[in-house]
Amino acid sequence: MESCTQAGAADPRDGLPRPRLLRGRRGASGSGRDQSARDFRLFWWANAVDALGTQASGVVLPLLLLGLGHSPRTAGLVAGLSLAAGLLLGPLAAVPADRGARKTIMFWSAVVAALAMGSVAVTLLAGHLTLPHLVAAVLVERFATACHDAASRGTVALVCPPDDQPRAVARLAAADQGSLILGPALGGAAYQLFRALPFAADALSYAVVAGCVRAMRTDLKAAAAPSGEGLWRATAAGLHLVRRRPLLRLVLTWIALVNGVAALLYYSAVFVLERSGSGALPLGLVLAVTGAAGLAGSLAAPKIAVRLGASRTLTTVTWLLAPLTAALALADGPWAYGVLLGAIGLLVPLPAVVLQTRALLTTEPELQARVGAVIATASGATAALAPVLAGLFAGRLNSAAPALGCAALLVLLAAHTTRRAALAEAAA
Repeated sequence: MESCTQAGAADPRDGLPRPRLLRGRRGASGSGRDQSARDFRLFWWANAVDALGTQASGVVLPLLLLGLGHSPRTAGLVAGLSLAAGLLLGPLAAVPADRGARKTIMFWSAVVAALAMGSVAVTLLAGHLTLPHLVAAVLVERFATACHDAASRGTVALVCPPDDQPRAVARLAAADQGSLILGPALGGAAYQLFRALPFAADALSYAVVAGCVRAMRTDLKAAAAPSGEGLWRATAAGLHLVRRRPLLRLVLTWIALVNGVAALLYYSAVFVLERSGSGALPLGLVLAVTGAAGLAGSLAAPKIAVRLGASRTLTTVTWLLAPLTAALALADGPWAYGVLLGAIGLLVPLPAVVLQTRALLTTEPELQARVGAVIATASGATAALAPVLAGLFAGRLNSAAPALGCAALLVLLAAHTTRRAALAEAAA
């Protein structure tokens, strides 16, 4: 998934009952753990293949639009519409997922997305792809992906026993980071061979996702919401829960702000390096280094959190991010950006995995999709602002302004995190 008592209280759940499903799985039998391990492998492969296909097609979508004779402004508008569609639909799709339709939504969303991307590949092969068709297919794929992502949040808590959840979250994060390394490279190479190939691969990846979801045996139904609850009230239940619980507010604040800062730093680096005359290869290497560092951080997160403790991991890393970000104001050339962005990419997954795991443990299964949608929407909104702000800074301010501004925000976040970090320890 992909996060009013005082800080440091023994139980940050405000006296609400523990999630019944999580409590019951602590004593899982050997056969139950075997099924849990099998279903998590299927879920991991579904997420890994999905992320890889999405990265492969997403990186070449602007190139395709430009190659078809459309302007950069049109390419940016298509990307913006796609992102906005996902942000709006995710919280709505979380309601039926929490009410018991999680597996059904995940399966059919993958099927619809496969058909949408497959139509792009087929019409591109035939030489009949038009802008309205491409925009419609991208929006349909984004709607379907938003539904799938909303429904998939909380699946880890339904599949894995609590003791296995930190490692499970870390493995999912590592798959996402791995897709950032391999996806753009594979998508670019496939596009050079044949323009339709990345979109055909993305369609195939969604078909694999549908097959993996269909093969899962675990009952992915949480307790149903009251039958008389309306759609809008049910949708708002996740937001209300986040507002009531200090730990979930910390998860939302930390993930949304850090995600926005990371995106702003990346786009700022792209604009600075492009203005300095660096080619596409140095930019690709910076992205690859950052993704590889994030992969290493995700894999190491569970062990580091156990050794240092959740509270110390959260506070230490957040304070370290501020000077590393400020140092980007002095960066000159792709090597400096690669080293500093790589260090930031290495550190960010450590507290992110801790916070996501705590959010799983402290949210009832029947609300996890909606709480996850709230956090994902906030995080996506800050990331959506990043290229706009980066472009504004690049045009009107000097290149150091984004790094210094982000460093100041991270100092404020570190101070807030230090005051609230005991919540993460209490939720362990």
